[in-house]
Amino acid sequence: MPEIVTPPVLLAVTAVLAYLLGSVPFGIVMARLFGLGDLRAIGSGNIGATNVLRTGSKPAALLTLIGDAGKGGAAVLIARALLAEDAAQLAGFAAFLGHCFPIYLRFHGGKGVATFLGTLLALAWPLGLAACATWLAVAAVLRMSSLAALVAAASTPLWAFWIDPRAALLCAALAALIFYRHTANISRIAAGTEPKIGQK
Repeated sequence: MPEIVTPPVLLAVTAVLAYLLGSVPFGIVMARLFGLGDLRAIGSGNIGATNVLRTGSKPAALLTLIGDAGKGGAAVLIARALLAEDAAQLAGFAAFLGHCFPIYLRFHGGKGVATFLGTLLALAWPLGLAACATWLAVAAVLRMSSLAALVAAASTPLWAFWIDPRAALLCAALAALIFYRHTANISRIAAGTEPKIGQK
């Protein structure tokens, strides 16, 4: 992890603001803007881009993906520009928590994959690209988005040790939360009932 150089008060303020930014439910926002109904009553009920895509609106799904990834990336970049690397990592973690447990939705949020990748791309773009490439490779071979996310998340601490060791602890914490948010998916994967990409 990076050296702690930011005053504790500023770190606390950074965490709160980043959490509030991460809590913005772009899936819900886009579903309403595009007249798609209550996203929580559609498909899996998740608020992420994958469930938005189940509504049939590719533009809404793309905007959700950009928004969810962007809020993690923005939190990191703003904190780094105004403060230091310790604040940047904290901001990324807080934004991720906000997405998974948003105060605006009574702490019932998404699974965090897009926010996870956006955070990593802003934190250290080679690390983010490695995570994205891992996701794409697994998804292309095994055709399961959830499994691809789990493998990508599990691999990021290892990638971090090679690319940016200061980010290894953060990557491990984010990966643990990704696995926690995918508990139901893991059960379905083990049972062989997890739907594949493109499967209705």
